[in-house]
Order: sequence, then structure tokens, then C-alpha cells
Amino acid sequence: MDLGVDAIRRMQSWAERRLPALTRYRRPESLPIELHRRRIYIVPTGFGLGFTVLLTVMLVGALNYANNAALLLTCLLGAASTASMLIAFRNLDGLRLTTIQAGHAIAGQPLTLQFHMQSAGRMHQAVYLEVDGQTQAFAIAPGDSTRVVFSLATTQRGWQPLPRIKLWTSWPLGLFRSWSWLYPQQSSLVWPRPEAHGPPPSQPPDDLHRRRLHHGEDLAALRDYRPGDPLRHIAWKVSARHHSLLVKDFEQPEGHEAWRLDWRQLSALDHEARIARLARWLGEAEAKGRRSSLWLPEEEIASGIGQAHYTCCMNALARLP
Repeated sequence: MDLGVDAIRRMQSWAERRLPALTRYRRPESLPIELHRRRIYIVPTGFGLGFTVLLTVMLVGALNYANNAALLLTCLLGAASTASMLIAFRNLDGLRLTTIQAGHAIAGQPLTLQFHMQSAGRMHQAVYLEVDGQTQAFAIAPGDSTRVVFSLATTQRGWQPLPRIKLWTSWPLGLFRSWSWLYPQQSSLVWPRPEAHGPPPSQPPDDLHRRRLHHGEDLAALRDYRPGDPLRHIAWKVSARHHSLLVKDFEQPEGHEAWRLDWRQLSALDHEARIARLARWLGEAEAKGRRSSLWLPEEEIASGIGQAHYTCCMNALARLP
């Protein structure tokens, strides 16, 4: 019994590999991709083959014993199985993959992929989307759309092409398996992995206690009077309530120097080590809220701050050859 089940599974697996290979739908395609009759394949499941054998035995017995009731039941069951094959085909026919949205991921971390599926006007039930060994089930109402989310493993930085996508269903009775392969022409950019530890970027001396005189009207703080302070800066009203003179302080800390991250300053490191160190410095600048600029052999990114600037710099590092 186990040998028979294994043989059926091997035959089904062979059919799923070979049938799409005999068609022109095995090359990368641009989105959207719509399923139609020329790219949907159907084979009976193991349960379907067993059901066919059962119907054959029932038909032979009904004809041999001239049992009209058994013959009628056999014909009804055969008609139902044939109708289920058509329904399984129509459950995929007209289904569309409209867009694929990829998130940001560092090499070694999972990459989030969102597949947006759309119905062309009929109900699609118990449809399975399979990507890189992961399977998610979904259903779509007529004229509606849905989103299916996967996490794709990453190993190295750079452009990572999407694996082929399999859509399949055995609805409604599980007698037939209908499937199709999709080959979206799309890649996702994986960011480089930052180094774990290392020195900070070399920058010009930045005296955190250095202050500059602000000639506007913004008051920074009140401090004790020091000889030489202008009389007009004395806070007379506030000093009257204290035992000493207080002076309005208009000095404010000078802003932090922007981090200038330069590929040429890391000549002692190899290619990938340079990328890992720059990635770590960019992450530290983003975490500390520091402005940063990035110089690369074929690209220079001006000083900036925020998530958009960090994304732009990390994308540039990931695209390096």
C-alpha cells in the first residue's frame, strides 16, 4: 500500500515538473500575471485515482449483475467527479498576481514579501500559494483582492531574484489537483550585514562643550552673574527673588558635526569588510540621530538624516559589485 502511494506521488511530482517545462511559460514574466487555460494543469490526486478504481469496480459489478440502481449511482458519482475536475480548473482560471511588494532586510534576516492577488470576477476558494517551500491558503470573493505574506530567507547582500511561485488547489472534492507556475520578473535588494564591533568613524574634533553666542531672542537658561557680563542681560525681576544676581544666558551648544563616511578611508580592509563597516556606521548614525554623508567609488550621497537617507545609503551599499 505504501509503495503504491509513493508511486502515485512520484508520478504527480514528475507531472508537475514536466508539464510546465513543455510550454513557453517558464521564463521570467512582467507583472501582472493572469492564469488562463493554457497555463493551468490538472492531474488526479491519489484519492482521485483510488476513487476511479472504485468507480470502475462498481461499473463492472453493476453491468455484470444488471443492477440499474448501482449503475445509476456509478454514473452519478462519475459525473460528480468530472464536474469537480472542471470546478478545480475554474478555481484558478482568471486569478491574477498584480504586484509583489518587498520589505527591507539585512543579509541573514528574513525578507518580507507581499503578494497581491486579484479575482477576475468569480469566487476562488481554497487556493494555495507556495513559495520556497512555504504554503499559504487564501480565498477571494468575486472582483475582490487579497494579500498573502511570506518571509523569504536571505544569505548575502545584493539583488535576490524571487523563486518561482506555485498556485494550486484540489477544491472541491480533492479528486483532482490543479496548479500553475508563475515566474515573476522581479528581484529584491538585500542590505549588507553590518560588522558586530569596530572603531567609530574618524571625524574632526567636536567639542561638545563648545558654545556659540546666539543673538536672537531665544533664552537658553539663567545662570549666576560673572564679572564682565553686560548689565542688560541681568534678569532683575528674577534676581530680586534670589540672593544673587542671575544673568540671561543666550549661549547654546554648537550642533554636532556630520559624519563623513568615506570608502577611501578604509583602504586597509577588504571589499566586503569595508561594506560591513560602513553599514555599521550608518546604523549608528541613524540610531543617534546624527547627520551623515557617504562616498562610494561610483556614487556620492550628500549629508542627510532620517529613515529615507538611511535607506538610500544602505541601498547604495547593497548595489556595490
